[in-house]
Amino acid sequence: MQALKIAATGMSAQQMRVDVISNNLANMSTTGYNARRADFADLHYRQLTRPGTINANDGTILPTGVQIGLGVRPSSVSMNPQQGSLASTGGDLDIAIEGNGYFEVTLPSGISAYTRDGALKRSADGLIVTADGYGVVPDITIPDDARAISINADGEVYAYFNDQVAPQLLGQFTLADFSNAKGLEAMGSNLFLETEASGPPAVATPGEQGLGTLRQGYLEDSSVDAVKEITDLITAQRGYELNAKVITAADQMLGATTQIR
Repeated sequence: MQALKIAATGMSAQQMRVDVISNNLANMSTTGYNARRADFADLHYRQLTRPGTINANDGTILPTGVQIGLGVRPSSVSMNPQQGSLASTGGDLDIAIEGNGYFEVTLPSGISAYTRDGALKRSADGLIVTADGYGVVPDITIPDDARAISINADGEVYAYFNDQVAPQLLGQFTLADFSNAKGLEAMGSNLFLETEASGPPAVATPGEQGLGTLRQGYLEDSSVDAVKEITDLITAQRGYELNAKVITAADQMLGATTQIR
């Protein structure tokens, strides 16, 4: 009897689904967070009679055969790169990406990471960095005597000074996009790493080559849909319970077998 093992794989799959849902709900307030989804695939099949086998009695071909499934396995936990709604904050260095694209940041190791979290800060040296202190590419430094900062939709950063009428251009943000954003490797802190699956980044200025534009004074909310997550949670819980009942039924059947005299 394979029912015990099959039901165990089903319980394990539903447990992973609950883990993914709980992570989505935990990140409902995380800036720029994209909801994840657990995907599953059926396991191997025990081929008792292969489809297309010739019937030895009359030479006819069996149209279906007998294939017994052995359970389920997780195939992927994929990210849904859907943009969340934009929330107004009024911060000079709060920047939301309206459309496709990621900010590129430089990690202490020197490699590049990518994020949609536009809650940027200003370091002691005036450099624009992330909340964790990682420099945003390209490096843009705000002078100490700047009284205001303006960032337009194309990513151009202007500084206003008390003794000047016209603003001074400090630099321009760039955005990176990937042919398969779902293939990025999440490393926490709202950061992603390039992988073979994601492909190399295509870097351009905002508004070009299909990239989104920037909006100063806004942040991107999480794309988690609480109603959908709760519905999926109930479905996963019921699936877990049904697989547990299968284990109970299989146990009773085995118990009945051992009591036969």
